[in-house]
Amino acid sequence: MEFTITQEEQGVLLADAREVIAASLEDRPPVFQREPELSQAIASGASALAMPCGAFVTLHKAGALRGCIGRMAAADPLERTVHTMALEAAFRDRRFPPLAKAEFPQCRIEISALSPLERCPDPHSVIVGVHGLYLIHKGHSGVLLPQVPLEQGWNLEEYLAYIGVKAGLSPHAYEAPGAELYTFTALVFGEDRA
Repeated sequence: MEFTITQEEQGVLLADAREVIAASLEDRPPVFQREPELSQAIASGASALAMPCGAFVTLHKAGALRGCIGRMAAADPLERTVHTMALEAAFRDRRFPPLAKAEFPQCRIEISALSPLERCPDPHSVIVGVHGLYLIHKGHSGVLLPQVPLEQGWNLEEYLAYIGVKAGLSPHAYEAPGAELYTFTALVFGEDRA
């Protein structure tokens, strides 16, 4: 990525993600906590939180996926993208029912802030655990974050095959004429809760 996200900024983003979900569950406006210096840095554009950046928010419950939604790129500042994606992951991931208030304390939040996409001319140059994949072909698309192949124990061939499957295509779709394969990196950080 072209910028870094400090430990303080990471903590604020995680707290913000938790707060927007809690506020929605409690039907109240969110209240965000900021140190004055950080508020000034955001207002002046000097903080990573103020920079446009794609991001994914992932919820884990008891070690299992409970929701994950993101944007590959965003015109909004990173903090706003995280707020929006936290709500999407909690309440609009079609793979899961909307998050219930009773289960939220058992959830752990993880954020992946994304670098800009780069066209991948050689799929065998992909580094498992470093590069995320984004495939576009025949009106279909799929994305896998860099941490996914490590979590699944996939090698490079399995990783490349699964991006096709994720896009609703064949396992070798990334090699097809007209297929567009992109890589990106992610700064991934999360809460310590179980």
